[in-house]
Order: sequence, then structure tokens, then C-alpha cells
Amino acid sequence: MKPIVIYTKNWCSYCHAAKELLRRKGWTFTEIDVTTDPAGQADMSQKAGGRTSVPQIFIGDTHVGGCDDLYALEREGKLDAMAV
Repeated sequence: MKPIVIYTKNWCSYCHAAKELLRRKGWTFTEIDVTTDPAGQADMSQKAGGRTSVPQIFIGDTHVGGCDDLYALEREGKLDAMAV
């Protein structure tokens, strides 16, 4: 399985929803909380092509996007293949 990284903020309901989907699938992930980390937020934004909203999710070298993007991939049946 490819490594999964999710950038979050502790108050973000979309972050919680994205993590819940990953957990339901039984996938492990690395969470980077940027709630009080401006340098981490800037790093996330640079990796995410300028996006500043959270969550930002990466599977391997692929930038998935945010929570809506993650759930869309799941609905389309494409998410599992990305993680292999």
C-alpha cells in the first residue's frame, strides 16, 4: 500500500470525515496537523499546488485533493486502485 498523508486542522469537520473514510477502509495514514503550524501550512500549500484549505490528502506521490475529492473517488470506485 502506498503511504497516505493527510494535512488537517483539529477543528475541521471535513478533516474528520476524510479520516473516518480512511479508517473505515482499514488504511493507515500519517496526519499532519497544521492548526498552529504556519510553516506546515505553507509546506502543504506548496505541495498542493497553492491550495490552502484542509484537508489536503496525498496517496503516494498523487495529490488527491480535499475531502470531497476523496469521497468522489470512493463513489467512482477509483480510490482503492490509487492506494495499491
